[in-house]
Amino acid sequence: MREADIQALIYAHPECLPIAEIDQMFLGPVAICRELVTQAGPIDILMVTPSGLPILVECKLWRNPEARREVVGQILDYAKELSRWSSSDLQREVSRRLGQQGNPLLEIVRRNYPAVDETAFNDALTANLRRGRFLLLIVGDGIREGVEAIAEYLQMHAGLRFSLGLIELPVYAMPDGSRLVTPRVLARTLTVAREVVALPDGYTLQDAQDPEMAEDIDPERIARGEAAQSFWKEFLDGLRLDDPEQPIPKPPRHGHVDFPLPAPTSWLNVYRNMQRGEVGITVGYWANTSGESAVKAVTDDWESVNTELGGNAIFRRDDRYRISEARSFGPLDDPEVRKQAFEWLRMRVNAFVNVLRPRMRSAAADYQSRGPG
Repeated sequence: MREADIQALIYAHPECLPIAEIDQMFLGPVAICRELVTQAGPIDILMVTPSGLPILVECKLWRNPEARREVVGQILDYAKELSRWSSSDLQREVSRRLGQQGNPLLEIVRRNYPAVDETAFNDALTANLRRGRFLLLIVGDGIREGVEAIAEYLQMHAGLRFSLGLIELPVYAMPDGSRLVTPRVLARTLTVAREVVALPDGYTLQDAQDPEMAEDIDPERIARGEAAQSFWKEFLDGLRLDDPEQPIPKPPRHGHVDFPLPAPTSWLNVYRNMQRGEVGITVGYWANTSGESAVKAVTDDWESVNTELGGNAIFRRDDRYRISEARSFGPLDDPEVRKQAFEWLRMRVNAFVNVLRPRMRSAAADYQSRGPG
């Protein structure tokens, strides 16, 4: 099976997706088009319910480790892009993709649900797009091995406003030449309560973290954020990890970047200190969680762990379990100094990932089996 084969199967038979097990609000999906073009890239399959709820489907062959790591960020980017659209924008792009004039999106929905009212459908579709009310489905032929890495990536999107489901869709060839499809839901997000603010015409609501708003308040802060983002982009662009399941974060606009670890609520904090010309790594976690339990398990075998890390990491215990390693290089705004710092930091991040991930995965499984008590 190729990815195109999975796409074609779902597009022709959307009823094969176990949507009722993920979010019953999205029942009755109608397949609209494949490879819908957006600024974030082409969406594999766009579906819409008769109530105007969009469904985005991304198909992947899970033998590709890069796909397992990147697919969640990819489908989130699609959703964020569509949240800026209205129903008219979506109709226009669907019309362009299908090469049909008029409103083919509504026409396709009405073929399946003739009683759909045009005005109500368009109003609902626009509202759902702007509120980010989507169902995001990641469908693979053998997704089970990648579930852990995908769950880790979702830790970095704690404010996720979409329903998201991971579906394994193995396809078996039958003796008579037909195919047997046995879909199963492997993971899904819980419904997140949302607050809707209605504003009078002519008014807009801005996020305090919106860069454009912040720029009006403090241009220097925005300049520092852009410089930090450029710094981390340069670091991440050159980072090569041995572990294909380790999620790679996007470059942030502040002085550190976090890599999620297998135990939920734990992470590698990779930081810089421009004043001291220092870069380093610390292990972070939330207290009284599986993350803390996993870090404690690592420190219980610290001598062996530190030997595997190379012997230069530091562990100390006060009110928390603290694991860290750092090195000073000099002025990090100097390209040559920064190059040396990045080379060391990339090597150390790779080492920490290789040594800590399997141990913390095992510790998290133990915690899960015995419970917090």
